[in-house]
Amino acid sequence: MAISLSDLNSHEQNDWCPQCGDTGILLSVKNAIIQAGLDPKKVVDVSGIGCSSKLPNFVNVNGIHTLHGRAIPFAEGVKIANPELTVLVNAGDGDTYGIGVGHFISAGRRNVDIKLLIHDNGVYGLTKGQISPTLQENLKVKGWPEPNINSALDPLSLAILAGYTFVARTQSYNVKEQTELIVKAIQHKGLALIDILQGCPTYNPEFTSTAWFSAHTHPLPNTYDGKVKNPSDLNEVNDKKTQALKILMTETIEDKHTGLFFQWENPDTFEERMKTRGMPPPIDAEIKDSDGRSTVDLSKVMEELSV
Repeated sequence: MAISLSDLNSHEQNDWCPQCGDTGILLSVKNAIIQAGLDPKKVVDVSGIGCSSKLPNFVNVNGIHTLHGRAIPFAEGVKIANPELTVLVNAGDGDTYGIGVGHFISAGRRNVDIKLLIHDNGVYGLTKGQISPTLQENLKVKGWPEPNINSALDPLSLAILAGYTFVARTQSYNVKEQTELIVKAIQHKGLALIDILQGCPTYNPEFTSTAWFSAHTHPLPNTYDGKVKNPSDLNEVNDKKTQALKILMTETIEDKHTGLFFQWENPDTFEERMKTRGMPPPIDAEIKDSDGRSTVDLSKVMEELSV
């Protein structure tokens, strides 16, 4: 079915700060849904808490606004329940890499076919600019009285080591590159992370402005190829992971790459594991008879609850 941007517009108007990078991410998500040829009725956008997590309110697909740090398990549950859905996660760096980092790491063990679009601006924007786990050491932001005393978490390296099968980075003002990467993530079968360096004009303008990103980020070299050609060749898989990690380990706050660092079309998704073990998705379960009456037997549950 052919859809346009107007079809994806929500009745709600966004209330992000002027020049917020989230507006570019919103446009990229809409563009990607169109370019990937998705049916909006079969797209679910899951979010957590924060400025980023308002995004499902502004795009006309199924949206779930969840708990702080818990967007990933909600999204996994949606995909496992109905594998025919395309499941996106729009959440922030504090949400995902702070309180939600345990879920972020554990997701790599499962390889559920969901797509994480993480808005990474180095601060907790909605709660007035506290330092997030991705802010580099010694940087000073408006919402914190002193320079950051902690070293920064590297989400891309962590994702590769945890088992993610698609790992990429882009920045919020580059709509073209963002859109292309989101389309690739949607078409990828397996767990995908796109870390989006997001502009925050209110609490971290110095290190997340358009001018800063233009001067301090650049695409991966044309000779770089992060995609595994033979998915069953574990030596190649490990070589590609090592290649990506070497580049990531040499980066600094003033010199970051954008693009696709690693992709492995690993057929061992969680959904495939369920099929192999004869576990049908919940959506296939019969829960009512021809008259609409429930076929679920709750008697054993009621017995266990009785006192």
